[in-house]
Amino acid sequence: MTKQLFFLILLIFSSSTSFGQLSNLVKCDSITYPIHKNNIGKIAFMGKTIPIEVFKESDFLTSFELKEKTDLNIRVFMGNSLTNYLHLLSPQLAVDDLVKNGNYQFTFLVDGKKIYEENLNTGAGSADSKNQRTVFRIPFISSSDEDSWGRFLWNRFFITGGGQDALTSGTHVLKIEIRPYLKLTEVLVGELIAEGQINIVVPEVKVDERLTRVQSIKPLKDWTLSSDQLDTAKIEMLNKKIITKDYKDITSIVVIKDGKLLLEEYFNGAKRNTLHDTRSVGKTFASTLMGIAIRDGYIKSETQQLSAFYDLKKNQNYSPAKDSIQLKDLLTMSSVLTGLDTDPQSPGTEENMYPTPNWVDFTLNLPVDATKLEEKRWEYFTAGVVVLGDVVHKSVPNGLEKYAAKNLFQPLGITSYKWQFTPQKVANTAGGLRMRSLDFAKYGQLYQNQGIWNGQQILPKDWVEKSLSHQMPIAKDEYYGYLFWNKTYQVEGKAYEVYYCSGNGGNKVIVFKDLPLVMIITATAYNTPYCHSQVDSMIRNYLIPAVVK
Repeated sequence: MTKQLFFLILLIFSSSTSFGQLSNLVKCDSITYPIHKNNIGKIAFMGKTIPIEVFKESDFLTSFELKEKTDLNIRVFMGNSLTNYLHLLSPQLAVDDLVKNGNYQFTFLVDGKKIYEENLNTGAGSADSKNQRTVFRIPFISSSDEDSWGRFLWNRFFITGGGQDALTSGTHVLKIEIRPYLKLTEVLVGELIAEGQINIVVPEVKVDERLTRVQSIKPLKDWTLSSDQLDTAKIEMLNKKIITKDYKDITSIVVIKDGKLLLEEYFNGAKRNTLHDTRSVGKTFASTLMGIAIRDGYIKSETQQLSAFYDLKKNQNYSPAKDSIQLKDLLTMSSVLTGLDTDPQSPGTEENMYPTPNWVDFTLNLPVDATKLEEKRWEYFTAGVVVLGDVVHKSVPNGLEKYAAKNLFQPLGITSYKWQFTPQKVANTAGGLRMRSLDFAKYGQLYQNQGIWNGQQILPKDWVEKSLSHQMPIAKDEYYGYLFWNKTYQVEGKAYEVYYCSGNGGNKVIVFKDLPLVMIITATAYNTPYCHSQVDSMIRNYLIPAVVK
């Protein structure tokens, strides 16, 4: 052996040893199973879940047919735990800081081309799993709707990340790479810790082209039909994806441009007169009715405190901080009450509220979250919107339902709708208001018109401006107004900012900020991991390109 070759081998061995054997920060699970020892650094694909105790290399899938109601799992074999890999990126950080600021980076490649990369949210996975596990399973597609962050990750790749467009009919090679990442002042990404690939077979679905054509709009008195042109090829591509269930459970699409009806499409049995259950889209109507009630003088302003409407000392968990809660805090979902719908451990979730006999009392009985006293923050809180509806109900003549009929629905010409009700028989502002798609379009157009409909100022202009503003930050480039969401779509290098009402299932009423556009999408994909992401994909990849010149 030459001296140069000897030193090269020594250098490689030393580098490998120093990287792989930096003393572990935490004790992780031992590598005990032969299948694990023989496949460190690999990702194995499988269909139905096979316990690690009996898992064999012959069980590794090499090919998978992408279809409905099936199962696709991966099992990741690592040489160490995630926390110890993160320790290599920042040796000075403590365990808690590594767990809090780090997770896995997933890269999806199709036919050798990187399609999607995501730094998994740092909250995904428990601290114990990050510290200890050296092998783990992730369900990507589940016939039993298994609850897992893996299904949401797969849908972000497949629906909004470009996977669906890359995996056209035929056979493709899907490769997945996993690395550790740590988000500090900058994002640090470690070496590859696992990878694997599989052939994905996508069957060709034949569709009658007549069903994909842009649907003709029958004349109606409520809307003037637009003569503006749209990209029919784009809409037909979208229609095909809905029909073939690439986009699932979509029931309608309506587009209003320059105040005129440009596109009206129905799917999966829905029709023009169908009343759509748009779930939390109905929350935003509480904001609208609050604005009208303030205009009429029944409520002084959104800065009024809850103590003006309720004797909070009679409720449980009284704190002086409750007296200072403003209506605005509930409109922006930033009150000090302990309630976060997305946290099952939070006492104020809507799931805890619904079984109780009085939803308002449930909300006012909640304790104060001391951390919110120090720093106001946005947290999705359905129960707070129920209180807003109750405030309107007790402040206006004849209650919320009749007030809405006279001051909102009648001026808009909306006659077909259906409320849900609270246990106290008050129109439910938590959600569930059912209306026709074309009537939801009127509601969106009202905000696009700065509160004017048929020359009448139904909603004060300043209330519209407050509602469609960045009241509270949610995430990077996302905000919340008065029960309106806000985000920006990036399409072909251009930014399109929108305010929107959003409901479970993928229901949206979308008002464009700088364009005379309103879009309505209704869907019944309730409680699915793809319900909202597929709608974002529809808007970004098809609807905006089709209707914006």
